Amino acid sequence: MSKKKQPIHKFNERRLVPSLILRETVPRAGGGRDRYGLVANSYAMIAEGSKSFASASALFDRATRERVWMLYAWCRRCDDIADGQDLGGELRDQEYRTDRVKAIRVLTRRALDGQPTADLAFDAFGQVAKECHLTMEMAEDVIAGFELDAEGWRPRTEADLARYCYHVAGAVGVMMARVMGVSADDGETLARACDLGIAFQLANIARDLDEDDAAGRCYIPHEWLAEEDIEPGQLMKPHHRGEVSDIARRLAVMMDRHARAAKLGTTRLPLRSRWAVLAAANIYTAIGHEVDARGRAAWDRRVVIPRYRKLGMIISAFFEALRNKPLPPDDMPAWNYGDILLDVRMRGKIAEPPMTPLPDEG
Repeated sequence: MSKKKQPIHKFNERRLVPSLILRETVPRAGGGRDRYGLVANSYAMIAEGSKSFASASALFDRATRERVWMLYAWCRRCDDIADGQDLGGELRDQEYRTDRVKAIRVLTRRALDGQPTADLAFDAFGQVAKECHLTMEMAEDVIAGFELDAEGWRPRTEADLARYCYHVAGAVGVMMARVMGVSADDGETLARACDLGIAFQLANIARDLDEDDAAGRCYIPHEWLAEEDIEPGQLMKPHHRGEVSDIARRLAVMMDRHARAAKLGTTRLPLRSRWAVLAAANIYTAIGHEVDARGRAAWDRRVVIPRYRKLGMIISAFFEALRNKPLPPDDMPAWNYGDILLDVRMRGKIAEPPMTPLPDEG
């Protein structure tokens, strides 16, 4: 007696119903994580990664302080991913840097879409972005700076340097201003926030000339090196210490001009935010001034501002905030937010990179 053959059902022949099996995650700020946990993790990152900024951030009111920490956490995490670092530590393997920048962009967009990212810092960015109306365009301006580093870019002109400082710090300053409640329509205050970010980055560049050189990076404009007769790849050689100290002074002058311009924008901030911004400005510009003051010995040991000096600067900033009458610089910065932003947007529209890499000069 023959048996009737039963139909064979194969799993891959079954029709899947996406609505029942593949559910789309409901968008939620912070990827659905607990806000308290995001804030706590962000504070831990700022306390370890930037003691100067952590000191200044304590002066904000609670809501602003927590948002500043969450924005910082994203910036710090992006920087670490791009450079293969751990909270700004030693540079590691620099292979696949372009792929890492792509990952930053994907995670950032996912965070802004309210999707979980499996990374606390990106989820924190999603949270603060929702609260303060930060956009992907703002984030893209920062990510562009990581792309430049991944491409081994070097500035040809002072204008190139200004644009780079905008991408890696000025654009962050603009987002920080939004976190402090500055309106998107208040272009003047946003411009001054950008100035402060640029000032911070110029101080960092001056302090870290030796570390960047060891990592094969150079943020000094090619035209400046030519003026000082510094040969390619010879920036930090002992016989050029005099010329390098001249360059550090030039960076310090630029830094000071941007920092003093930035203080003009604090007059429109609430007292506690004004105090925090002025304290940060005092502490960071002290780094650039110390590099300048040390001259040839500036890179014998890393410039660090002692805690007692930071405390003095915080106290001084309090009285500055109360007076609320900052003195303008003798000359406003040559490179301003409006011009830099217009240039960045125009370059994006004509599908060109933000700046052209120099050939390998190593």
